[in-house]
Amino acid sequence: MNEPVPLWAARLLAARKTRGWSQRDLARELARVSDKPLPEVDSLIRRIRGHETGEHRPDAFYTRLYCAAFDLAEDQLFGTATTPVPALALPSLAPDPDLYERITRAIEQPNRVDLATVQWLEHCLAEHRRIEDTIGSRPLLPLVHAQLSTVADLGRGARGQLADRAVAVLAQYAQFIAWMCHDSRQHAAALAWYDRSHAWAIEAGDSCLAATTLNMRAHQAWSLGDPHRCVRLAEASRWHDGRTTPGVQGMAAQMAGRGHAQLGDANAARTLLGEAEDLIRHAAECPEDEPPWMYFYDEGWFLMQRGMAELELGDGRRAADYLERGLSTLPDHYRRDKAWYGACLARAQAMQGDAEATTIIAMGVARDAVALNAYAVIELQRAVHELAEMGASGAKTINDTLRSAMC
Repeated sequence: MNEPVPLWAARLLAARKTRGWSQRDLARELARVSDKPLPEVDSLIRRIRGHETGEHRPDAFYTRLYCAAFDLAEDQLFGTATTPVPALALPSLAPDPDLYERITRAIEQPNRVDLATVQWLEHCLAEHRRIEDTIGSRPLLPLVHAQLSTVADLGRGARGQLADRAVAVLAQYAQFIAWMCHDSRQHAAALAWYDRSHAWAIEAGDSCLAATTLNMRAHQAWSLGDPHRCVRLAEASRWHDGRTTPGVQGMAAQMAGRGHAQLGDANAARTLLGEAEDLIRHAAECPEDEPPWMYFYDEGWFLMQRGMAELELGDGRRAADYLERGLSTLPDHYRRDKAWYGACLARAQAMQGDAEATTIIAMGVARDAVALNAYAVIELQRAVHELAEMGASGAKTINDTLRSAMC
């Protein structure tokens, strides 16, 4: 089993990722801020890689360089002084002095946890969810693991109605960790965390989160090519209908639809996706009623789900239409999702025999796919296979770009 990545290494990686820098970009920035010559760029990249994996902690000289390059104080980048709970160095997560004291007091004596502390933990989780859309799961997973330990202690100290809310926060943390494990292809860990999240959601009486964990398990089953389990889990999520929001119900319906698409049952798939579309339109009328973890789920996102289903059904034309329309609504900071849906669009174009469009789209997302989304890499490799069968030169171009990005 791999050793956990130290928190300072996770922060270092996250600081680079949030700026959209490659390791080569960071090497150049370190050279720019240094007052003395540094090693050659390739040697410096190897040093950065060792620091970001936690293999070697930077010495005082490189600590100073990193802080200058990122314009962060040492305690923000390498310590825990900015917040009582491990977190990214984001201005929005810095509590004011009064809240800082409340959180610190609650950590020292969990039975003193109060509403303000629980609300800050909810805010912290929401901020990390959004930054994960940009930098991917790898930098965040060790930080959120560390946060969960503190949140669990606070949850045990909460009393009365606050206890339900604290346990619900625990369930949300576990669901987020499960997603990041799945995104990192740690499938067994993802399943265990989804189960833990579901149990805490039931304990807290949070039907929306209990249903969501089943939906996310359905997504995991779909990703692993198990459509029967995908459909069963999505149907199990619907047992909570009547106590869940239209958006959560829509997610269940579209997951069942995707499962049927993977089974090749076009009629059932498109019927369920039509039902999901109605539910999502309903949800869009009152987005404030949806739970906070559904922030990404809108009509544009759903169009891309339909595109994925059409890919499973082998209809490249329909898939490309849905994916293009959905991608046009996706903000630029959703880098991980843009890589995934862009890879799906590349394959949809390959299915139609359009080698030029496939190559252009694939080249546009290849580097982010390697950096942020292993599933997108697999999808691009499928597109490459289809291009190779056509004898198109783009297959080698895409492969070379993927290999270069992996170096």
